[in-house]
Amino acid sequence: MNEARIDKWMWAVRIFKTRTIAAEACKKGRIGINGALAKAARTVKPGDVIQVRKPPVTYSFKVLQTIEKRVGAKLVAEMMENVTTPEQYELLEMSRVSGFVNRAKGTGRPTKKDRRSLEEFTEPEFLDDFDFEFDFEEE
Repeated sequence: MNEARIDKWMWAVRIFKTRTIAAEACKKGRIGINGALAKAARTVKPGDVIQVRKPPVTYSFKVLQTIEKRVGAKLVAEMMENVTTPEQYELLEMSRVSGFVNRAKGTGRPTKKDRRSLEEFTEPEFLDDFDFEFDFEEE
């Protein structure tokens, strides 16, 4: 088999958990093949580079073999090569580090622990050590 549907291939090599989620990502314009947006029925062949946008990162995978049946995790390395640039992983790390400041939409109000850690992070340390009581000389 020289070609495979993009949604089946991404499911087979475990980029997405289900084929439905893979097809949905194509529909939303998050999947590109060699720089062009791809629909779920678009076929891939060995040598193609697939870009998968999972905000804030865009992953890139090079197709080594085309398959439409799901394989074990150990065999995935034979089917694709991860060619994601290091800058993308830096973006992921940066978002992970600053994650508690910008809460994800729908996660609700910050907990007391979140508030305390945020205050600890934002308040200067030297304020606690300073004595604000001054002795003024009265004349």
